[in-house]
Formats: sequence, structure tokens, C-alpha cells
Amino acid sequence: MSHHLDTPQAAKNGQLFIDDLYVFPGESGTVLVMDVNSNITGVHQKPGFHPEARYEFKIHFGGADFETLTYRISFSEPDAEGAQALRLHVLTDQAAREDDADGELVLEGRTGETATASGARLWAGRVQDPFYMDLSLLSLVNSAVEKGTAVDLTGWDPDQAKNTFAGTTVNTIVLEIPHGDEALSSGAEIGVWCATKLATDAGGWRQINRGGHPMMWPIFWPKDTDFSNPANTRHPSRDLSEDGDHIADRVAAVVKASGTSGDPQGYGRIVAHRLFPDVLSYTVGTTASYGFAGANGRTLADNTPEPMLCLVTGTAVPAGLKPSAAARQRSDRFPYLVPAQQ
Repeated sequence: MSHHLDTPQAAKNGQLFIDDLYVFPGESGTVLVMDVNSNITGVHQKPGFHPEARYEFKIHFGGADFETLTYRISFSEPDAEGAQALRLHVLTDQAAREDDADGELVLEGRTGETATASGARLWAGRVQDPFYMDLSLLSLVNSAVEKGTAVDLTGWDPDQAKNTFAGTTVNTIVLEIPHGDEALSSGAEIGVWCATKLATDAGGWRQINRGGHPMMWPIFWPKDTDFSNPANTRHPSRDLSEDGDHIADRVAAVVKASGTSGDPQGYGRIVAHRLFPDVLSYTVGTTASYGFAGANGRTLADNTPEPMLCLVTGTAVPAGLKPSAAARQRSDRFPYLVPAQQ
């Protein structure tokens, strides 16, 4: 659900604002990455992670509607040097869905340092953003989806595309679970989404934002600048029933105007069923890729805007950029991202 454009209001809550979710095989296990707090939002980006929040990776198994494994990361107030203590709790079975469940504390550490326990590795801090896209292209698709018109690409030259995110930074949480782990063992069919939750005055927790497929918010809800859209707080199991028709109708209108389908409404329903529930599917231990052939996780190098824009519009939308556009923002070694200069 890349949310980079929901500004300026949402930028005031940048620490809770999910920019991207990645799932891919790493050096020794399955890597889960959650990016938040992009500085592309400008002066409202805040340093560090929210000390009163939870950052959670939710795992479904075998196509189940609900998660039975949650990795919950929390942070302390920053110290004099800006570093924050961090903790990882693991919740399983029914507890994975319960905010009042404590779970098992499996490791502790500090931002900017690698914390390890039982083969698991966790790193959190400020990094160079690996996402790449020319946002002028997104504006053309936004206009078509909003108005129900064909995408007008007459003024778009993919050969002149520039990475709007070059030089930007995000806060990232990188968690690697070894393939020998009992739950995330090789061959497991999983669905992954992530969420930020904030402590309430009443003593509970409120889900503020969530992420699954890339580009969902910028395409379908670009004006949700204050987390007011109900999709922020609901569970993915309710996506299709509560928003499936909305997504199908939006896509159908664009496809009908473009004349690229003999059954626009049918095509819209297919897209809605592909994107909902908004959970990223992955087979543990296999090659990850998010592209035209389908989604099996998502790597840091994947050109996700292009297949998403083509899917939604029902026509070719060349993004013009290749993985090399952000090659220096990635690494083959843990934590797989390049720390930002302080």
C-alpha cells in the first residue's frame, strides 16, 4: 500500500505511516521489511519510531482469513543520541489477533544495531528509500481513476522518467526469520500484511495504518491524508465485502473508457479479487517477485508501479525506470538496505 503521497496531514503522523512492505528470501531466512516515515512528506516527517506505537507483521497460513502469527516490534523514547531501545514479541494462534495479548519477548536491542536471538535478526533505523517511481506518471493514473476516464499518456515519455524518490529516506524495520523456524519453514504458504497501532487514552490500541500490496493507497485513495478511510483500521478479511465493489467499479470505468475490455465490469471484479484481501502472498524459501506474472512476495528491486498501473488501467503503462534506478539503495547483505547519512 505505498502511501508516500498522503500529505501534508498524514505526514504529521509519519512515524505511523506505512510506505512499503517487502517479503523475500534473505541470506538465511525469510525477510520482512516495513518502511515508514518517508521524508518525501517534507517538514512533517519526524525522527525515529513512535514510542507509544506498535509495528506489527501479520502472517496468515494456507490462505486462512486470519493471522496466527504476529511479530510485534515496539520502541522506547529516544536517548540523548537519538537511538531507541527496541523489543520483538512473537504472538501465535489466537493471541496473534489480540491487542491485549503480551506474546513472548524473543529479543531486545537498539536502533542502528543488529539484534539476534535463535537465528532471528532484527534491525531498525533510517535508510535510503529503495522505492523508485516518477510520480508524474502516477498523477495521470490518479486522474483517470478518479474521473473514470481513459489514461492519457500522450505527454508521457518513459525514456525521460526520473526517480522522484532519489535521495529520500525512510525509517525501516527489517526482520529475518531463519528457514529452520518451526512456523516459517521452507515451503509454507503465507500471506503477509503489516500494521501500525497506537496506544489510546482508554488503555487499548487503535490500528492506524496497514499495508499489503504496493501502490494501493496512491491509486485508489490518494486524498486520504488523515487516516480517515475505513480501510486503515479494518482487517483484510473484510476488504472484499466492504470495498470490493468500489474497486471493481473504479477499474471498470477506466477500462470501459479505454475500450480495452469487452466486459469492463467483469474485468473490474477480477482486479478486485486479485487485490483483496490486501495481503501479500509468498511461498517461504522460493524466489520472490512482484510483477506481471503475478506476486510471490516482493523484493526491494521489484518495479511494482508498472504492473500495478497496468493492472488497474487494463492497458500498457510503461514506467520507464528499471531496478538500476535505485541499485545503490539496496544491499545483498543484512539488513539489505543502506543506512542514511546522519
